[in-house]
Amino acid sequence: MTMSKNKKAVLLLSGGLDSTTCVAIARSQGFDIYGLSFDYGQRHMIELQAAARVVAQMGLNGHVTAKIDLRLFGGSALTADIAVPKGRGGDGMASKAQGKVQGKDQGKVQGEIPVTYVPARNTIFLSFALAYAEVTGASDIFIGVNALDFSGYPDCRPDYIAAYQAMANLATRSGIEGGGQIKIHTPLIDMTKADIITLGLALGVDYSITTSCYDPAENGDACGQCDACYLRLKGFREAGHSDPVAYIARGNNDL
Repeated sequence: MTMSKNKKAVLLLSGGLDSTTCVAIARSQGFDIYGLSFDYGQRHMIELQAAARVVAQMGLNGHVTAKIDLRLFGGSALTADIAVPKGRGGDGMASKAQGKVQGKDQGKVQGEIPVTYVPARNTIFLSFALAYAEVTGASDIFIGVNALDFSGYPDCRPDYIAAYQAMANLATRSGIEGGGQIKIHTPLIDMTKADIITLGLALGVDYSITTSCYDPAENGDACGQCDACYLRLKGFREAGHSDPVAYIARGNNDL
């Protein structure tokens, strides 16, 4: 059997719109993709089912699901008995990062960080991705963070990613022994949701297999009212397409 000569990449795969678009981007750039998902005690398992659909349909080279329990700490509406905010809309969200320092977008968070923020989640997830990358021989990690259309999370900012990448290359065998510097790819970080959807559709992404909702029904239907639903529906509307997933209620934010 002929071995692939493509570069390997570990990709954080939630089964959501952003991470699935990252799969298509990484694949278009010639990477062999090793997906990493998390069963971290989140309030629903719908996203892991979506991740499995993405793996099956898009043909990743490998996929593992790490089981950790962030409910031990709680502190988030996704890991504790805290209500998911609904109906905040654009005015109630930190939906746009601002600020340029010496030409580098620092992604300053506006407003209050919402209760759907899971403490240190991206730091934890990237640490697992770093370990998986060392084992698979990957020098590249993809994460679908976004600093434009997002809910105001501090671990979605460009300066955070740059700092983590610098740390990763101080803390790994490959970084010390010269096996290849770790690069963290954030291809969506400066894109609006509409731009992400437009690109994904051009790359053949089937968004009907994805999920974004923070508080879906037991059958997987999205609530249509949480921040994630608001941003997703807004993105599809601005991109000129209707979201193919089922919603309990879409409000006034759909085509």
